[in-house]
Amino acid sequence: MNNSIVVKVIRNSKRKKTISARIIGNELMVYLPNRFSKEEEKKWIDKMVKWASERRRKKGLDEHNEELKKRANELNRQYFVNKLIWNSIKYVTNQNKVFGSCTSKKGRIRISDRLINVPDWVRDYVIIHELAHLIQPNHSNAFWELVNRYKDPAVYLNCLK
Repeated sequence: MNNSIVVKVIRNSKRKKTISARIIGNELMVYLPNRFSKEEEKKWIDKMVKWASERRRKKGLDEHNEELKKRANELNRQYFVNKLIWNSIKYVTNQNKVFGSCTSKKGRIRISDRLINVPDWVRDYVIIHELAHLIQPNHSNAFWELVNRYKDPAVYLNCLK
């Protein structure tokens, strides 16, 4: 799919305050009131292009989520003897300050989509970190003992096979 977005601005005299946008194929239809200046129009077009790009980015995560699920299952087998159970693990686009999060009570793990193109061992570390939160929902010594299994050279060499 072509990544460029063609913007079409539709002005309407009946539209007084509301701004909206729709994505149709590669077109972004931006609906604006007639009274908007060129500066206001540019501001809203920029905002809507960012919104449309974010939506496309989220839709593109589905194929990566399947790989993430498989990898989490493999790491569960290798490091937690298949004892862990979670309800969901998926990439998300709204984690810009952290690489992952775990809601242990609900069994939901979120991994930042910024990790999609990093080396496998980096992503594996974050997955293990979040999986460990299913057992220890804090950063206690017991938690770090679980996470530090990944640092064990014997275990690490095992996972390279």
